[in-house]
Amino acid sequence: MNTLKYTIFSLILLVTLQSCKDTPKTIEEKEVQENAYSLKGEAFDAKTPKSAEDMAALYNSMEANDTIVVAFEAKVNAVCQNKGCWMKLDMPNSETAMVKFKDYGFFMPKDIAEDTVVVHGKAFIQEVSVDEQRHYAEDAGKTKEEVEAITEPKRTYSFLADGVLVPESENEEIQTK
Repeated sequence: MNTLKYTIFSLILLVTLQSCKDTPKTIEEKEVQENAYSLKGEAFDAKTPKSAEDMAALYNSMEANDTIVVAFEAKVNAVCQNKGCWMKLDMPNSETAMVKFKDYGFFMPKDIAEDTVVVHGKAFIQEVSVDEQRHYAEDAGKTKEEVEAITEPKRTYSFLADGVLVPESENEEIQTK
């Protein structure tokens, strides 16, 4: 009976000590802090994102209605200047990837053009109507002439992000989920 009490006491002590231990941060939190990135949306494993070149190769192998869940890193070309509700990422061969955000659950800072971000979510090919292209052009602050020059649907690299790592500005604190 003494042995049973000793075993139970040891287990309780072990569990108590383990629960008091400072829990290590997740990989995502460490990377956000070490690389001065702010996490927008859901946390994801950002250890090995694909390059824009690798991602373009994946897009080129896809057909309409194909999807793939992936993380990749690319430079931001443009951000919605109304709310930050979409962004365009630079891809090889003068292409861009149109990124929207899952359930409009988060938005991008409007001043991150030329910054490099890491996005995670679903990549797919989409045909964008003339009206939708014009809407995005207006949001991006294009002139009336530039908007009216859009006259044909376009096959686009599309991306529905559930998480984005955005470089921190000098005045912004690191935010993790």
